[in-house]
Amino acid sequence: MAEYLLNMTGISKSYYGTQVLKDIHLAVEPGEIHAIVGENGAGKSTLMNILFGMSVIHETGGFDGQIVFDGQPADILSPYAAMQLGIGMVHQEFMLLPNYTITENIKLNREILKENPVSRVFGERLKSLDMQVMRADARRALDSLDIGIEEFAQVAGLPVGYMQFTEIAREIDKTNIKLIVFDEPTAVLAESEAAHLLRAMETIAAQGIAILFITHRLDEVMEVADNITVLRDGKLVATKPKSETSVYELAELMIGRKIEKLVHRVQPPGDGAVALDIRDLVVEMPGEEVKGLSLEVRQGEILGIGGLAGQGKIGIANGIMGLYPSRGQVQVNGQPLPLNNTPESIRRRLAFVSEDRRGVGLLLDSSIELNIAVTAMQNQERFIRRFWFLTQIDSAGMRQHAHKMIRDLDIRCTGPTQEVKRLSGGNQQKVCIARALALEPDILFVSEPTRGIDVGAKRLVLETLIELNTALGKTIVMTSSELAELRSVCDRIAIISGGQVAGILRPDDSDVNFGLLMAGQSAREGA
Repeated sequence: MAEYLLNMTGISKSYYGTQVLKDIHLAVEPGEIHAIVGENGAGKSTLMNILFGMSVIHETGGFDGQIVFDGQPADILSPYAAMQLGIGMVHQEFMLLPNYTITENIKLNREILKENPVSRVFGERLKSLDMQVMRADARRALDSLDIGIEEFAQVAGLPVGYMQFTEIAREIDKTNIKLIVFDEPTAVLAESEAAHLLRAMETIAAQGIAILFITHRLDEVMEVADNITVLRDGKLVATKPKSETSVYELAELMIGRKIEKLVHRVQPPGDGAVALDIRDLVVEMPGEEVKGLSLEVRQGEILGIGGLAGQGKIGIANGIMGLYPSRGQVQVNGQPLPLNNTPESIRRRLAFVSEDRRGVGLLLDSSIELNIAVTAMQNQERFIRRFWFLTQIDSAGMRQHAHKMIRDLDIRCTGPTQEVKRLSGGNQQKVCIARALALEPDILFVSEPTRGIDVGAKRLVLETLIELNTALGKTIVMTSSELAELRSVCDRIAIISGGQVAGILRPDDSDVNFGLLMAGQSAREGA
């Protein structure tokens, strides 16, 4: 054990009765680049949160297992304790102060002070910042990464690549740094910037600093990693030297098992006419940007949209429905659809069940019947009675429709007047679907339909989507992070990577091809 800088053994973690990590072992040597790969939900972030002492771990009962760092047992109860040991972390979300300079961000909480006439009289608390020394340190860190930006530049307005390198410079400027965690460091970078970052990682490792490299990009893993650990469903699948594996094997290990279908399609439709034609779609949704995507959706099909987090899959429906700034060309049944216009999208018989059920999809303190009717009221003037210039809610019509939706979708509740916040997650999701159906759409966008609900409720929601498709002829575009769900209910599955369509697969295509496309690689012929 002494030859390892980091040795995590038997690491297990549960959140409120759900086990997210089980008996994980991870060993890293000084100067090693050790990659950790896996699908969304594999447990990568939780494992790193444990190593970095994040509060979410200790506020939820801690974890089981042992961490030995630099030959000594380590009880890491906070990020500060991790930093004191020599562990740094470059987060996926930037931890920078935009109105401060690069130097000030690099030296934050480690400022260098100098004496001045006032401090000599009134004490150390009135010392001045030694900006000359701090800038020299910042310059040295930036130069080690071969970054030519001025250290006195303000962070606000910098390209994201420079922000990322500022984060890294902050870590390597620390005098005691021994291990740095890179959490998806290339996710926001252009190809040339990503290549530069990989070279910088090799430079850092050559100085004896170990790196834990969390990424979905398997080509980057094979380029710089010494060893690779694969996690799946919170379990350790394999740890392999780079020389003994390949992109194809890693993709297979990430996806892993033959995926059982949660439900079964009875009669998938043939090739229908194009219901939705998307060309060069760009959506400015933070964290889920779409970058020139083109895709066709056929009438009467369930088209799945999958991919890893942050690759743009969530942005597609949000952009078409006008919730985020968009540009490009979209045609509905052969007619152009104006973008950035939600009422027009609804008028053209499109409807959307948002991935943010509680924040966007529902009025939690209102009744089931009002939740179902409200969007149709606002956009189609349904469930409204007019008396000359006066209007009034058609309470009887709204309640009658709510009773029908409760019956048709099997919403488990005490009645249409029950507050939505009192329902289970699965039944809340069904109310979201009922609200969309009240618009009588031809095309239904459903985003993350089973997020946060149990297995039984998942089955009911997926069966509901199939019933809407087969019995009512609705064309459905289903976005999900759950590959098993997409393969259960969809006729075709478009995998999104880098804001574009990486490829379109059949549900019965090989696990390897799904893994490769999700990792930004090309599918393998005949795999």
